[in-house]
Amino acid sequence: MRRCLVLLAFLTLLPAACSSGTESTDASAPTGSAAPGGSLPSSSPSPPTASSPTPSPSPSPSPEPDGSGAILPEHRLVGFAGGRSASFGRLFADDLEAAAAQLDGVAAQYVPDGRRPLPVFELITVIAHGSPATDGLYRTHEPDAVIERYLAAARQHGAMLLLNIQPGRADFLDEVTRLERWLLEPDVGVALDPEWAVGPDQVPGDVYGSTTGAELDGVAAYLAGLVRDHDLPEKVMVFHQVHASVVQDEAALRPHDGVVPIKSVDGIGDRGSKEETWRTLMRTKPPHVAAGFKLFFEEDAEQGPLMTPAQVLALSPAPDYVMYE
Repeated sequence: MRRCLVLLAFLTLLPAACSSGTESTDASAPTGSAAPGGSLPSSSPSPPTASSPTPSPSPSPSPEPDGSGAILPEHRLVGFAGGRSASFGRLFADDLEAAAAQLDGVAAQYVPDGRRPLPVFELITVIAHGSPATDGLYRTHEPDAVIERYLAAARQHGAMLLLNIQPGRADFLDEVTRLERWLLEPDVGVALDPEWAVGPDQVPGDVYGSTTGAELDGVAAYLAGLVRDHDLPEKVMVFHQVHASVVQDEAALRPHDGVVPIKSVDGIGDRGSKEETWRTLMRTKPPHVAAGFKLFFEEDAEQGPLMTPAQVLALSPAPDYVMYE
């Protein structure tokens, strides 16, 4: 029960506090994620060297919880993406304090409907590459020390940490189970990026990758098992989708006790194209899956004004997760 109390306490600390974006459906190669705009980063973080795991940071002391452990619909998640490469998003490792302060300001604009903002740090943890790793799976893993640093910073700012997975040629479930030591923490979830999940003869960044509802369901079932077996609070499981082909047969993703699935509509474009993509992709969202919307500070602005929080909240359904990169 201790872990549940940790997250419940952390939820009570959230400030009544994000901002805007767009999406394109017409493309043959990924847009966003490993690097905004669809290209892989020219300089990616080095693969981790072997080292002994370091202890997980301990949660900061919090006031007594209010007794409500549900993340939705009481809260709206508002987050920034990022990592050790500046190309990954605003949540750049070298300036986490400034990014956290900006996130607080953005999140404060998402309260007109009375929902409490829950800040999110989405750390790109498994990174797709255009060349094979040593095992030939076209992805590398961030070291434990990087995850520990982001988790400590997230806790310092009352935020949830989501571990973003771009699997390359690997399987999502293998990559998620590899992160189990972090997923046993009460305030850590996952964000799956199937745009970067490619087949055995494909290269990330050359084509859109894809996943299936059945594969997502396998991850959700695994997370539900962790929640059940370790008495954890709810786990957030985001899956990003930039194009209809990226997630197939979503209906196979079933409800699982203790797991909050969120479909995040990604992409780059002007407001009109983003809203059209939103309407298209929301048609296949299973009823038990929450809605998410992604915006790009720089790339969206190149296509027109960044969508405002009021414009984002006017989407139907109103997003439960708003993420900025």
